[in-house]
Amino acid sequence: MTLGARTRLGPHEIVAPIGAGGKGEVYRARDTRLNRTVAIKILNSRLMVSKELKARFEREPKVISQLQHPNV
Repeated sequence: MTLGARTRLGPHEIVAPIGAGGKGEVYRARDTRLNRTVAIKILNSRLMVSKELKARFEREPKVISQLQHPNV
């Protein structure tokens, strides 16, 4: 799934692709509610069939949001 600039995902507007790999794609986006830049990761659809991988993917943003470091 390749997303183009200005594509909307809920309150997020895609700005540009950041990277892609075996598990999916990552995009720079703008959170229009909070007016800040965020990263959006889209999991490869073929991996969504694994309940374990889907659960891990859903836990990831919660864990990452707890990081507090100036280089993050």
